[in-house]
Amino acid sequence: MEKRNPKILYVVQNLSGGVLTYLRNLSGYLRSRYQIALAYAPDADTPEDLRSLFDADIPLYKMTTFEHEGNLIRESIAREELRDIVGKENPDIIHMHGYRAGKIGRKALDGMGIPMFYTPHGYMHLKEPRSILSRSLYRSNEETAARTACMTIACSKGEYEETLTLTENATYVNNGIDTKEIDRVLRDCVSADHPFTVYTAGRINRQKNPDLFNEIADVMSDVRFVWIGGGNYRDHLTAPNIEITGWLSHEQSIRRAMEADVFILPSLWEGMPLSLLEAMYMKKLCIVNDVIGSRDVIHSGENGYVVHSAAGFVNAIHHAKDEKTKQLVARAHQDVAENYTIEKMADEYSRIYQEALAD
Repeated sequence: MEKRNPKILYVVQNLSGGVLTYLRNLSGYLRSRYQIALAYAPDADTPEDLRSLFDADIPLYKMTTFEHEGNLIRESIAREELRDIVGKENPDIIHMHGYRAGKIGRKALDGMGIPMFYTPHGYMHLKEPRSILSRSLYRSNEETAARTACMTIACSKGEYEETLTLTENATYVNNGIDTKEIDRVLRDCVSADHPFTVYTAGRINRQKNPDLFNEIADVMSDVRFVWIGGGNYRDHLTAPNIEITGWLSHEQSIRRAMEADVFILPSLWEGMPLSLLEAMYMKKLCIVNDVIGSRDVIHSGENGYVVHSAAGFVNAIHHAKDEKTKQLVARAHQDVAENYTIEKMADEYSRIYQEALAD
């Protein structure tokens, strides 16, 4: 009998934004070595054409209950729903992504004897602005869930260091991007004159800090600002010099990014942002807020700038045309090419999975 490849069940809190890109790329590179199934909870930004973004032989299970934090009845339903999916798919490995998927999944599946992994993609108890009580509750939930037989795989060194305050059963794999896809799109891009442009990319939500983006644009009223993406906080972007593109395909997003000069990421928290890695690879000057994930890859004055305020962003943007910028963007491009590729990320995950299966 022909030996089958091991099966991975990915369980995802929200299948949209950077996590969607991450899982689409990861599953694409692992599918020759593993069977893959995916259970997810949709949100308002989950693409309608989701089925077309994954290979046809990857089953997608739509869940409906991850978004009800604190509702014990719905959490109980979610646990039963997840157990049913596990019973149907009989996976060899389960990997959960996002706080609620990790909270519900680790409680529902602990003790089943299946190797389990959890990736936070940004810890909830580090997310600002939140009350001390709220952050304490999230941290307490993480501490409780960390006692299960589940290894946490952080997506950046900073997130890993935070994980070690919760559990020693942890490691990290840096996020990676598909540089070959970007190269393919860039080969077809025609260089054209454009006004000096500052951009960001991703979901317009509290995490990405549109208020700070808007404040920077207001101060620099003579500069064009572009937000590539959409989301329910778009009404926070009121400065007249801001363009909101709405959701675009990945290829369209790359093309729009190539029409800009500076990438800024004012996020309040991150795991390790793919939009930042892509901007670095595309040789855009990158300026980021001082948070985990962003500061793990941007080393201020070496391959970009880490700042702490709107004034810091404005000052760094003013330096975009300095001669030193050429050195910064070249170093950033090299850093991504050497350390943050999808191939490197997929190989690291496969190594961890294989070690768990061997044990």
